[in-house]
Amino acid sequence: MTPDQADAFAQAAAAYVHIPFCARICPYCDFAVVAGKDHLAERYGAALVAEVGLTPSWRPLESVYFGGGTPSYMPPRLLGEALQAIAARHGLEPGAEVSLEANPEDFTVEKASALRDLGFNRVSFGAQSFDPQVLEFLGRRHRPEDIEASVHAAREAGFDNVSVDLIYGVPEETDRSWEESLEQALALEPDHISCYALTVELGTPLSRAVKAGAPAPDPDVQADRYLAADAALAAAGYRRYEVSNWAKPGWECRYNLVVWAQGEYLAYGNGAHGYRDGKRWRNIRRLEAYLSRIESSRLARAGEDTVVGWDAELDRLFVGLRRSVGVASGPGTEAFAASKEGSTLVEAGVAAERESRLVVVDPLLTDAVLRVVVSLPPPAWENPKVDSLSVVSDARR
Repeated sequence: MTPDQADAFAQAAAAYVHIPFCARICPYCDFAVVAGKDHLAERYGAALVAEVGLTPSWRPLESVYFGGGTPSYMPPRLLGEALQAIAARHGLEPGAEVSLEANPEDFTVEKASALRDLGFNRVSFGAQSFDPQVLEFLGRRHRPEDIEASVHAAREAGFDNVSVDLIYGVPEETDRSWEESLEQALALEPDHISCYALTVELGTPLSRAVKAGAPAPDPDVQADRYLAADAALAAAGYRRYEVSNWAKPGWECRYNLVVWAQGEYLAYGNGAHGYRDGKRWRNIRRLEAYLSRIESSRLARAGEDTVVGWDAELDRLFVGLRRSVGVASGPGTEAFAASKEGSTLVEAGVAAERESRLVVVDPLLTDAVLRVVVSLPPPAWENPKVDSLSVVSDARR
């Protein structure tokens, strides 16, 4: 993907739909999810449709992404009703990407066919690993063979856009088991692969276990695993287009591309984040509170931040530098190069100015670059006080 093609997604529109229901909450997860509340699914589906109705009609969407939680755990009919409401309210671009996340253990040909009939055309499987011990550590319910079965079910039902997510750096994992996970994932020939480092999030069961003395992920081991993934995926014809995402040429996730290009996207569901008209907002996280608000015909906003002027420029760098193509030159890149910390990173080869763009050369040090970005002081022409940069590192939350 060329820089111009990536930047063009800044003009595209998208929507994120959050589905909080899970059969079990994984010990490392800190998303807005619930387990044991399946009885609320019908109310939640109706609330999503109602929330769409509370939103002013906008413009045709390039991508709609159903994340969670486990969207595939919710009855397809309810997912279809939410998608239909979005399409009726805003419209979909011809050939729009309509994606959902799924767990391998509950994705059958019958379910896949129902979802295809409802308009979904991309599925992203939370495979995480092909090592049974790693899956057990992560609290996953599926077996390695379920991953293969689910991908085959998606293909049989007509999904021509399939993604697989993997997690690396689990204490139970070995160099060989990670290599085998990559090999088995590639053998399924997905169109897109995401690889995420296991992160210990505050307040999760995993964080409590680590605090009590359980082994924590080793950053050096995770760095090695990342490099192994990048080499294996590149050799197989996949290209990294964002820090944690690789795709066959032309199969990049369009929702990702909109988010990282500073494009605009709507947000529906509890805990969802959106960005439009220079404002980033977040919905109420607690499920029952979200339902109560929507059922009283009010938007479920928990907070909103205005992103204009210098804040908007830093936001452009913060999201755009995660991409392999980086960002076009502008006031923010000039301030970065002029800063002591930024120039040090450029001299060290961590970041570089190439063809009127700033790019992160070493993706393992992306966070170091972004820390410099958020600390850049506003230029003289920026009068309003900048308290902090409000950006979403994971727009799905």
